[in-house]
Amino acid sequence: MLKPTLSELFNSSFRSILKNKARTILTSLGIIIGVSSVILLTSIGNGLKAYVSDQFDQLGATTIFVSPGQIFNSQGGFNRGGASALISRTFDQRDIRNLTRQLRGYISSIVPSNQTPIKIRYQSQEEDSTMLGTTADYPKVGNTNLDSGRWFTQLEQDKKDKVIVLGFGIAQNLFGQTNPVNKKVIIDGSSFKVVGVAEKQGNTFGGPDFDSYTFVPLDTLQSITGNTSIQSMNIKVKDKDQIDQAIKITQDTLSQRYDSDTFSVFDSSQLLSSINSILNTLTVALGGIAAISLVVGGIGIMNIMLVTVTERTREIGLRKAVGAYPRAILLQFLFEAVILSSVGGLIGILIGFTGSFFINKFFPSTITLNSILLAFGVSFIVGIIFGVAPARKASKLDPIQALKYE
Repeated sequence: MLKPTLSELFNSSFRSILKNKARTILTSLGIIIGVSSVILLTSIGNGLKAYVSDQFDQLGATTIFVSPGQIFNSQGGFNRGGASALISRTFDQRDIRNLTRQLRGYISSIVPSNQTPIKIRYQSQEEDSTMLGTTADYPKVGNTNLDSGRWFTQLEQDKKDKVIVLGFGIAQNLFGQTNPVNKKVIIDGSSFKVVGVAEKQGNTFGGPDFDSYTFVPLDTLQSITGNTSIQSMNIKVKDKDQIDQAIKITQDTLSQRYDSDTFSVFDSSQLLSSINSILNTLTVALGGIAAISLVVGGIGIMNIMLVTVTERTREIGLRKAVGAYPRAILLQFLFEAVILSSVGGLIGILIGFTGSFFINKFFPSTITLNSILLAFGVSFIVGIIFGVAPARKASKLDPIQALKYE
């Protein structure tokens, strides 16, 4: 008997699988679910990373953030204890003056801010909001564009005028289709003139919903609440190359008044790095959970292939009796297992790609070539690993005993 080529063995395996299409699909179902789950879950993780990166790109690469509390730990991740410090520590105008003097030549502006919860009313409509007191330079560092109207001016800030810029969501809820600009709203019994409406920003994952914010001059907020503290500061640096030096000067300046573990000075790249570290772990965890179904699918393939070997015992005995090599029998059954897993992998990729496309309409979802190659590669390897045992069993059958098998 002539030794069959790999191509002939592959074709023979393919024909065997096609004889029972329903069994083929059901056997591959575990692989299909596993591959599609890996692709869908990793695409969500990758989509979140892309979304977060885009949000930080909008913040700009030349902004330094000064916040109360030790935000980062020594490993570069977020410090769990930082949240409590945010409540107990604030800054003041003396810090602004010190930083302005020490950072002269490095920065274009320092934008302090403070915030407080409020109820805002227009006619009979009332909404809960967060009032952010800040300066006329806030749009430069907060990347806040306007949908209509204008931002308050330095003169209005100095005069402590009661002017307000509404977040997009608040404006919609209070005024509907009416243009809010130049209308009056009531906050704690005081009348504020609406001078602008911020552009819609949408929700941020785990962050504030700025569409529900309202913005007023910091001095106006301080005069209303009687609280002259500053919760945080954004510092606009003139040149990206000066970021590191500006951070060091800021840390040194604040350290003269506060312990170094009671405040944090960082830029968007450091914050993005910490968030991406969390998202990378989340993505790997999601992919690992989904990959469990690939192992389950592999076990299903092995079970069916063992059943197939039993069903085709007489066929194997006959082939061996006429001179078939054990290696040829082993390769044929191994090819069948690999084909089952590969077909399942391809169908899973199609389902995962389609599912990710629809998910992206409601939630950030990005498919990468690496995730597709990884999912298909794992399914291919699963076919080999779980196909070896049935293939070895088939190749080692005694031809005489196999021919007698009923």
